[in-house]
Amino acid sequence: MPAGFVNLLKLCVGADSVEDQIAWIDSESHRWPEGRSIHVTRMWPKREAEVLNGGSLYWVIKGLILCRQRILELEEVNLGDGIPRCALIMDREVIRTESAPRRPFQGWRYLDPKDSPRDLPKARAADDPLPPALAQALAEIGLR
Repeated sequence: MPAGFVNLLKLCVGADSVEDQIAWIDSESHRWPEGRSIHVTRMWPKREAEVLNGGSLYWVIKGLILCRQRILELEEVNLGDGIPRCALIMDREVIRTESAPRRPFQGWRYLDPKDSPRDLPKARAADDPLPPALAQALAEIGLR
């Protein structure tokens, strides 16, 4: 990824696993332009240029960062209530990452690339996932 970018971090509410997140993306694909997925959030990133310079949205699932999606565009949307919101337009590919624990928070946060978990090798994408409690325990002691 290019230098001078920043990632976003967001809780993935309602998903118990990366597979759940992928299934949700697939089930909503009829609503989005081909090959993309969209997540609407209330706040617009002030660091827009950095987000669009190679940033990804890292998803926190059950207290762990487990995957990411590349952010392609930001677009203003209105859901009919007069409040402008930011649509994060992302690549539909979900890239699994090393697990990293995160406490709950509201909205999204910036995630510096140096603090972002590394991508897992593609060959590990088919591995059976560890139970969430075990994955979190390993991540907390730095073993996953």
